[in-house]
Amino acid sequence: MHRVAHRLYRAGWFTVARVISQFSRTMTGIDIHPGARIGRRFFIDHGMGVVIGETTEIGDDVLLYQGVTLGGTGKDTGKRHPTIGSGAVIGTGAKILGNIRIGDYAKVGAGSVVVRPVPDHATVVGVPGRIAGGADPGFGPLEHGKLPDPEGQAIEELSRRVAQLESMVRALSDEKIPGKR
Repeated sequence: MHRVAHRLYRAGWFTVARVISQFSRTMTGIDIHPGARIGRRFFIDHGMGVVIGETTEIGDDVLLYQGVTLGGTGKDTGKRHPTIGSGAVIGTGAKILGNIRIGDYAKVGAGSVVVRPVPDHATVVGVPGRIAGGADPGFGPLEHGKLPDPEGQAIEELSRRVAQLESMVRALSDEKIPGKR
């Protein structure tokens, strides 16, 4: 239905295109603006809650999971939605906002909020989205459990450091306080 609405939109039949788009949204739970440009073999897995804005551009062979938003960040005019490169995988609930580019074969982890460009073959996770690595040949499009966790790693490192510092404070305290042992 999007491809029909898109052709009508490009031909200047905006109202008819929006009616088709809204009907499609009612039937599928997927909100794709008729102005969005979508490449070949685009696949939305369990599409409920997907939102794709007017100036979004999506390359070929892109995979989106449920709840993904490809949205704008305000009332700017012109290009205000993301461009998704070919072969990209966007995980469940990810939000990609603004006129940014997600590179070819990039992967965006579930729940990530991406507001900065992502290079080709990069993996992005977290809020805000951070590049957590390059292409991992062992990471297929359905292996979300293998995404890196930079926040978790940072918390583990901080916990180790706190334990080390507490041990040092205890040792110094034992030396300085007479009668304590």
